[in-house]
Amino acid sequence: MLTGFATAEGTSRYCERFPALRQAGHFRRHSEVPGAGKLWLSSIGLGTYLGEPDAAADAGYTQAVAEAVQSGINVLDTAINYRHQRSERNIGEAIRQAVSQGTARRDEVLVCTKAGYLSFDGDVPPEPRAYFTSEYIEKGLLDPKEVAGGMHCMAPRYLEDQIDRSRRNLGLETIDVFYLHNPETQLSAVDRPTFRKRLLAAFELLERLVSERKIHYYGAATWNGFRVKPDVRDYLSLKDMLMVAREAGGEQHHMRFIQLPYNLAMLEAYAFSNQGMTQPESTMQLAARSGVIVIGSATISQGQLAAGLPDFIRQQVGMDSDAANAIQFARSTPGLAVSLIGMSKPEHVQKNVAVTAKPLMTEEQFQKLFRREEA
Repeated sequence: MLTGFATAEGTSRYCERFPALRQAGHFRRHSEVPGAGKLWLSSIGLGTYLGEPDAAADAGYTQAVAEAVQSGINVLDTAINYRHQRSERNIGEAIRQAVSQGTARRDEVLVCTKAGYLSFDGDVPPEPRAYFTSEYIEKGLLDPKEVAGGMHCMAPRYLEDQIDRSRRNLGLETIDVFYLHNPETQLSAVDRPTFRKRLLAAFELLERLVSERKIHYYGAATWNGFRVKPDVRDYLSLKDMLMVAREAGGEQHHMRFIQLPYNLAMLEAYAFSNQGMTQPESTMQLAARSGVIVIGSATISQGQLAAGLPDFIRQQVGMDSDAANAIQFARSTPGLAVSLIGMSKPEHVQKNVAVTAKPLMTEEQFQKLFRREEA
């Protein structure tokens, strides 16, 4: 396994190799985090969710990750259940090649993964129920009573097993960011006091794994949780989550990242004041005040925002394609550190890196999108 993790020094060294992209604002320095200082992260990151679990997709992702790392993208995102663990293994192979060939060092790249959903290994087995029974239940790693919706578990012993599998898949001694994957899924099966107990137990485990250098930071990668109204069943309070993190790890806790969808059609993280400690504020506002780095997913909404955008958006953002406009909008959003984009082929990487060579939207340009009458 490769040792080390992303650091302020390493990520700074990385972005210095791309002076044109740095000048254009592609790299930003983010909140001080325990044990690493202020990280320099690329404004877009490579996601690995989509694709068939087959050799062709494996080859495409491995090549895409290699292209990304040598082209100015130093944030890589995956999950153990993405393509049945194959996406993690593709990232691991690409990083190993990059380090051995000298195109990147381990401390220059932020590698993020997730766990919570039940996952197969490589392919769907002929008898899925029998697989989970023999692989997890009979080994004492999974209690069916702790599984929500027949598919989601965040019990400590299960998460620890998943993290060890992810470390092997990625070939990394230390995972930079580990996310609880859609923890709001648990709220479909348990009440909020029970959810809080489960969250605290998970965070206590993750703080221990930080001390053992198996992970460096942790957080929550969500879909609905941080975007909906407080009275919705699967709503997540970032304030409460941070309180649980302080209970688990003190003021120097390591819950320093969250991920949620953010794009032209899903603006809640920036525009919806559904969070707050003393007064309502958006998830991004509260995160910024709390030293939490926000990563946006679904930047082009699986291609749905790559065509058919309204003319006023095209005119105001000013890029040469709708996909580029969607990316430029997201990465220009104040408070958003990184916009994740699925990139399964090297040509996808090249096209998206070209967007980052353009200067970010100005604050005035960005705000005009929220005041259409002025656009």
